[in-house]
Amino acid sequence: MIGLRRHHVRVVPHQEEWAARFAAEREDLLAALGGHAVDIQHIGSTAVPGLAAKPVIDIAAAVRSLAALPEIIEALARTGYIYRRDSGQEGGHLFVRESAPEIRCVHLHVVQQGDPQWQHYLEFRDLLRADGELRHEYAELKLALARRYANDRKSYTGAKQEFIQSILRQKTGSGQTNEDSPPTHI
Repeated sequence: MIGLRRHHVRVVPHQEEWAARFAAEREDLLAALGGHAVDIQHIGSTAVPGLAAKPVIDIAAAVRSLAALPEIIEALARTGYIYRRDSGQEGGHLFVRESAPEIRCVHLHVVQQGDPQWQHYLEFRDLLRADGELRHEYAELKLALARRYANDRKSYTGAKQEFIQSILRQKTGSGQTNEDSPPTHI
């Protein structure tokens, strides 16, 4: 099952269907974004087999230039994406797809090609895919935080920040400065 009420947190066991849902979304996004898209990747916990996650597909799209953002917003709106805001260093430009009002099923993070956030998304995802112990540790943290912040997604997301940054610094050397800090929403 995909979808979660806005502002709420629920972490569920990994679902095989998440990969297929991403693949379908990716095709729609490639068609909508056309030449603006450089790459589109499945990120976050739903991209990691065996990892418990919020049932919302996280996708990152690297675009050639954010100067085209008005065109990108318009193209994505035609396919059902809602532009929410520029999250800056904490997620790029956020778009959501809802299955019903206030029920989010996809978070799309649009960043400019070459933005450090792009690399952080992929590094963290790949570290979790490769390291069962790290995956277990992250799952336990997420489950504890979900119980604590069940109705406060912003606090849930913020509480994961130190873990994510620490892992990226430790394993890859990324995120050494505030300007280059890894995104905290993944």
